[in-house]
Amino acid sequence: MRIVVASDHGGFILKSTIIEIIQDNGHEPLDLGTDRPDISVDFPDYAQKAALYIQNRSADRAILICGSGVGMCIAANKFKGVRAAICHDTYSAHQGVEHDGMNTLCLGGRIIGVELTIEIVKAFISAQFIHDPRFERRVNKIINFEEIF
Repeated sequence: MRIVVASDHGGFILKSTIIEIIQDNGHEPLDLGTDRPDISVDFPDYAQKAALYIQNRSADRAILICGSGVGMCIAANKFKGVRAAICHDTYSAHQGVEHDGMNTLCLGGRIIGVELTIEIVKAFISAQFIHDPRFERRVNKIINFEEIF
């Protein structure tokens, strides 16, 4: 699985750990920046980079990190085909994929530590969507929203 990873300066501290977890679990990470924690950058620019990879299917999933995770989540969800959520626990990280078709994990670099990040990322990347009629029906309703609104 190809997983893009992007952060602003507030999420930079967790990015290298996340890339390492992805590699250690047999997946291909793609680092979209930022490359420095000491220069303030705008999180929407990095959310957009990742969202475009999801939209054109150049990546299977994305992990976005900013200070709280909120900004990245809001920005990423503006893009058709992106289903992003902030998950600061392992249950939400895997259940979001399994039941809701989540393809983008958002994390707060100023909210959670390294050890919890490791567990959350593992839960996210190991989860697969469950093809149950009720989950498919619900995800299809979300996809239809993108066509209607």
